Amino acid sequence: MFASGFFRCSRGPAVLALALLLGLTGCEEISEPTQPVPTTAKPARSAESLWLENYYSGVQARLLQQGLLRTDGGGPDVPFTSRTLVEDFERIALYDEYTVRGGRFVAQQTPSSLRRWQQPIRIGLIFGDLVPMETRAKDRANVVAYARRLSVLTGVDMRVTENNPNFHVLFLYRDEQKTIGPELEKRVPGLSSVVVDEIANSPRNTFCVAYSFSDGNDGNAYNSAIILVKAEHPDLMRLSCIHEEMAQAMGLANDSPSARPSIFNDDEEFAFLTRHDELLLKMLYDRRLQLGMTPQMARPILPGIAEDLLKGQS
Repeated sequence: MFASGFFRCSRGPAVLALALLLGLTGCEEISEPTQPVPTTAKPARSAESLWLENYYSGVQARLLQQGLLRTDGGGPDVPFTSRTLVEDFERIALYDEYTVRGGRFVAQQTPSSLRRWQQPIRIGLIFGDLVPMETRAKDRANVVAYARRLSVLTGVDMRVTENNPNFHVLFLYRDEQKTIGPELEKRVPGLSSVVVDEIANSPRNTFCVAYSFSDGNDGNAYNSAIILVKAEHPDLMRLSCIHEEMAQAMGLANDSPSARPSIFNDDEEFAFLTRHDELLLKMLYDRRLQLGMTPQMARPILPGIAEDLLKGQS
């Protein structure tokens, strides 16, 4: 398996600026022991990681104060029609959010083609050594539950397993992001150094990110994915990252400022997959749409699919 094509989608603040300064210094007088003192203590998290944890807690608090990160999935205050559903689908499923330029990902909206999974998805979880066991258990339970939901919506067989995974979800502290490259290259043969570098040096305003990959046989059929969820996040933002990035790795690779109610919108209004987003996933995996369809090719078919889905929801 060679990752010849890859697609990036990330989550970060759109209208949020927290002016925080990192200024952690300190010293204490320590007398040298006369005998070596053995220790089995785990390595401590860095000052940078601890600061990021405080930063993301502040981000979540600010968003909640603004009435954002809603968990209701959308209601009467955010109605949508089949027409808006079609428009949102075209922008989110048939356009790319990023392009690679000069060995770096650059934000640029470009027309694309319909991409999705044609094979079973085997989800492998990678936890950094510093992630507490109780946190790992909670994350695993959340991924298992959400994978079941995505499987029902798309018809794709999805399960969490360590048996040859092709969909890797990483929960890493900042210190662990910097050293995960060799493990990722082992799990995804042919992985681009651009992706490894992006994960190692992910900026603080990228909350989480997903990369989906295809091989040379069919550039529109995904065969692997990598998702990074930063372990410094508080619970709500952590689960929100799971929801958005796993859904985007299914083929809804773009965001749209007009999509509402939706997690595919960088305004952070909704934390979890909404009813609107569920319908987008069903549209993506509708058999009337074929791999590789361009916006022009899919456009005549989309209204009928959207109307059928909305009728089925009424």
